[in-house]
Amino acid sequence: MTNHVYRLTEVVGSSPTSIDDAIRTAVSKAAQTVRNIEWFETKEVRGQVVDGEVAHFQVTLKLGFRVED
Repeated sequence: MTNHVYRLTEVVGSSPTSIDDAIRTAVSKAAQTVRNIEWFETKEVRGQVVDGEVAHFQVTLKLGFRVED
């Protein structure tokens, strides 16, 4: 196993469907501009309530990506 160095960035994904979809949206969109994403950590889950029903999910993630040599 080689030694790796990682950087962290924080992103927020959102979805009207689910927490899972909000996470996948955030990782997928971040991967378009950030190389070597290897892990994520869920930091915060929020939502919007409209007329007594959950209308939207928001998830704050930390993304870990490997720094290139």
